[in-house]
Amino acid sequence: MQHLDHDRLVYLALGESEAANGESTHLDTCEHCRAELTALQQVAGLGAETQGLADLPDPPEHIWQGIAAEISAAQALPSLTGAPRQQTVDQPLSGTSAERQVSSPTPERPINEPTERSVSELAAERPISGTTAGPEVPGAGSHRSEGRSSGRSRARRRGWSRWAATAVTAAAAAAVGVVGTVSVLRPNDPPPDPTPAVVAQAPLAAYGSTPPTATGDARVLDGGQLHLHVANLPSVPGYYEVWLINPTTMQMFSVGTLGGGSDALLPLPPNVDLSAYSVVDVSAEQYDNKPAHSGDSLLRGTLTG
Repeated sequence: MQHLDHDRLVYLALGESEAANGESTHLDTCEHCRAELTALQQVAGLGAETQGLADLPDPPEHIWQGIAAEISAAQALPSLTGAPRQQTVDQPLSGTSAERQVSSPTPERPINEPTERSVSELAAERPISGTTAGPEVPGAGSHRSEGRSSGRSRARRRGWSRWAATAVTAAAAAAVGVVGTVSVLRPNDPPPDPTPAVVAQAPLAAYGSTPPTATGDARVLDGGQLHLHVANLPSVPGYYEVWLINPTTMQMFSVGTLGGGSDALLPLPPNVDLSAYSVVDVSAEQYDNKPAHSGDSLLRGTLTG
């Protein structure tokens, strides 16, 4: 199976042109070309997503070194004929000096660029006729010059396409490196807060007629907060409330209510005596404007630590 040219896939991935009918049919049936096009589109997408980034730190030096190496490697690729790019001398179309053109480097024209006089101009100077002395065929020199010119043009287009693909890949790598650098190095961001220490904790178990699958865990954090995690609580028409109870006197006070989630972080009074109020209780309450405990406890546990 003849696969699509890599340079053509680059243009399709960059959105430079639409796929022809034959190309679309081939992409539908060829997994190899379809996978290569998908990879190129992902690279192009990474480059497009990072266009809006600004005020970013400079990427690491090895990123630019890699880009320079890739570009140098692309420029060193051989032409379609496999011959190195060098100074070329056009063959004379006849013996007259006006028809001889030598491509030589000048400050105004590099070696690899074509001469200012095109093939059509050279052909126009040569009188095309049937009375030609010698074995030379009329127009043969023009065909040779045109073939060399089109070959060089194709080589330049192919080299540019390879360079474009390399540049897209390198730019995406640079963008990924910059984003990674931003993610790791944020000098203006404050350091993350350390995890508070646990000063007391209690496993919570089902209480009274609560289903035994209901469980929970209570942890008192350094800084005066109570972290509560519950699971499998029975549904109630009201809400859940958290209490600290003194088991000796059975006095209690409310710490707060649980929301719809399984975790809650509740502030504790600064002067609470956890050695006295050591029982954590989760109750089912009604919307009845009565602040006292309903007497329907669902979970209970004793703090230790």
